[in-house]
Amino acid sequence: MGGSLVIQTSFLGDVILTTPLIAELAQRGPVDVLVTPGGAAALANNPDIRTTIRYDKRGTYGAALGTWQTIKELRARRPYAAAYLAQGSFRSGVLAMLTGAKERIGFASSTGRTLYTTQLPYRPERHHAERLWSLAMSECADPPSRDQIRPRLYPSDEDRRTVDALVRQTGGTSEPFVALAPGSAWGTKRWPYYVELAKRLSDNYRIAIIGSKADTAVAAAISVALPPGMVINSVGLLPLLASAELIGRAQAIVTNDSAPQHLASAMGTPTLTIFGPTVPEFGFGPLAERSAVAGHDTLSCRPCDRHGPRRCPLGHWRCMRELSPEYISSLLTEVLNPPVPV
Repeated sequence: MGGSLVIQTSFLGDVILTTPLIAELAQRGPVDVLVTPGGAAALANNPDIRTTIRYDKRGTYGAALGTWQTIKELRARRPYAAAYLAQGSFRSGVLAMLTGAKERIGFASSTGRTLYTTQLPYRPERHHAERLWSLAMSECADPPSRDQIRPRLYPSDEDRRTVDALVRQTGGTSEPFVALAPGSAWGTKRWPYYVELAKRLSDNYRIAIIGSKADTAVAAAISVALPPGMVINSVGLLPLLASAELIGRAQAIVTNDSAPQHLASAMGTPTLTIFGPTVPEFGFGPLAERSAVAGHDTLSCRPCDRHGPRRCPLGHWRCMRELSPEYISSLLTEVLNPPVPV
């Protein structure tokens, strides 16, 4: 069947940041993508993808039968001209090798690099979307434009109708709103003052809350703190691409260093990202045209982790606790009201 295979079984944000690579490869021929079930939700309706192959790492890690079924599905599509290892585990390298792909391209820093035919340098100074996009490029390629590394998501008509219904249920369809995404899988990445920020914003904007069921408590606290009809609470209610659609309608979003900032980058929503134990220099900052980042730049213990530990290693949590609602609100004002070019 030919074409290219992209293997990306990492976190949701990584999947979203892989879409520029997929778009680049699609200009050359058909592209199949091996991805987790959660990642597959982000890639739905993507016109650059021929086939999305779901691979549940948790369900197949110790299940030889499930892994073999995935291998058979991949081999049925052979020969791939090339496999691109956007996720660099040894297991991903084995899967790529077993497809019979003539070329297996990944980063020289990956644990599966011994199985690659081409090892490319991992550029820590670049945004991760650019790093992944570069897997398809020669080392002498020109730097990409912003559009080339912009993530791409494709909410459906059904997603749009779902968001229309949610907004109507909360009392309005045209009032401007700011989205807040207070959650994160990592405890130290959760800024603790979203309720106070929502109160500050409610004089001028309705508030849309973005998140999963794990964010129910903070969403309830925000809802209780604001007058009736001021909150669009989508927590645990929307499919992923419907959440992207809701974010796309916001005047701006305030988010932790987590997947919603990448949804916002894809939807072009002005973004303020709050970084605690991590820093944007790792390559995972916002890519929206209007964006800003907040962080406690004077702390010697920061950054303390590539992803963000579940608990503060030193026990003081200062990287988040000392970012005040006043400071975040002032940065958001700059994002919402950029200076007019002279």
